[in-house]
Amino acid sequence: MAKHFSLDLYLVTDRALCGERSVESVVGEAVAGGVNIVQLREKHCSTREFIDLAGRIKALLAPYGVPLIINDRLDVALAVDADGLHVGQKDIAAATARRLLGRNKILGLSVESVLDVRAADLHLLDYISASPIYFTPTKTDCSRELGLAGLRLVRALTDLPLVAIGGLNAANIAPVIEAGADSVAVVSAICAAPDPQAAAADLAALIRDAKDART
Repeated sequence: MAKHFSLDLYLVTDRALCGERSVESVVGEAVAGGVNIVQLREKHCSTREFIDLAGRIKALLAPYGVPLIINDRLDVALAVDADGLHVGQKDIAAATARRLLGRNKILGLSVESVLDVRAADLHLLDYISASPIYFTPTKTDCSRELGLAGLRLVRALTDLPLVAIGGLNAANIAPVIEAGADSVAVVSAICAAPDPQAAAADLAALIRDAKDART
């Protein structure tokens, strides 16, 4: 069911970490620097505000061919005809999401353990996201971190594209790719960076180098 999309540097947005800058400006700079998939995550705004923002981000990404993934909110994804949806263990079931999204949209699932992978409807998914690799202030609802050993276990259970997220930055990306991740998702490493474009370019280059070293 895999679609034609690139998974290398995956940006998950965080409005608070963007500071005085708009989410749109940070996303625009990040994509110019090398981000090739964007997940819009909004936990505290109204549904109308979320939809309005998602529409603006979708229009911003369209010229680049970068997919817009909506975190959690199937209604928002449908309202703006987003490219896909990302759900967690406590969100809408993957089977329900796939039925309502259709077969042509991207569907990703967060997994936090080997048990999560084994319980997942993997045939319905386009990628899985293993989290958190390391503890991070942007994800506070997990009891433990996976680490590189946990990431390797997840990798061994599926051939789906594997996104690693949680406490990742320029200093620790290479070992994550070496452990089997196809993509690195970041939040603060770009959203909180003084220069999101430069930060994205640095991260994208590190990912390319790590993948080249793995082959």
